[in-house]
Amino acid sequence: MSYADERFIQNCREILSDGVWDTDREVRPRWEDGTPAHTIKKFGIINRYDLQKEFPILTLRRTYWKTAVDELLWIWQKKSNNVHDLNAHIWDQWADETGSIGKAYGYQLSVKHHYPEGDMDQVDRVLYDLKHNPASRRIMTNLYNFQDLSEMHLYPCAYSMTFNVSGNVLNAILNQRSQDMLAANNWNVVQYAVLVHMMAQVSGLVPGELVHVIADAHIYDRHVPIVENMLKQTPSAAPKFTVDPAVTDFYAFTRDSFRLEGYTPAPFKDKIPIAI
Repeated sequence: MSYADERFIQNCREILSDGVWDTDREVRPRWEDGTPAHTIKKFGIINRYDLQKEFPILTLRRTYWKTAVDELLWIWQKKSNNVHDLNAHIWDQWADETGSIGKAYGYQLSVKHHYPEGDMDQVDRVLYDLKHNPASRRIMTNLYNFQDLSEMHLYPCAYSMTFNVSGNVLNAILNQRSQDMLAANNWNVVQYAVLVHMMAQVSGLVPGELVHVIADAHIYDRHVPIVENMLKQTPSAAPKFTVDPAVTDFYAFTRDSFRLEGYTPAPFKDKIPIAI
């Protein structure tokens, strides 16, 4: 069993056994048929993944990690807010007629800010500090810009990354306000584990811990039976993750710069409905 499987199983069991339902409240999300999408949730889940020990990907069901990486590069490397720049359709329902998702995600990372060293966006500032100011306790990004929330088609869920260098090890904290455990939990863990590997490699560092802090960890009502069946699956060992060592420029990574060897997820045939 991979450690990601272990944490996912424990998180879901805690939510299902000790969580709180919101069926007594009006909720924003809706299913495709217009029915309110209620959840059972647990507040304040924290998971720690040691990236030196293994890559945190589920084997209870397949995580389409290449597509997850593609979305990560769309946000962090292309710094785009247009679905036409994305090689998947996962954002289509939030895009307008031009393909824009508003001033969200990649848009926030593209905005330049003035520093004594010059004008830089948030990603370039992180890259600069990891090389030139690794002792800094101010190496972070934030997508939750209150000034622009009204112009975002979806408020950012995974909204903040804090990077910290200890010796030659790069650790990071991912803060997430809301987490759909079935559809998105491991998707986000995989993405930000890859990001830590990327940032570490181009900065001459070793990837360390990814700490994932989830404020509202929930399972949707129509996902409960799917999760219960999934928890009965037989997980496998974590696969081996490798990064092309020749890449030393953050903007030179592609989805093909990463490999997983020995990834054998359990069969999974359920279709996961998405609440929007």
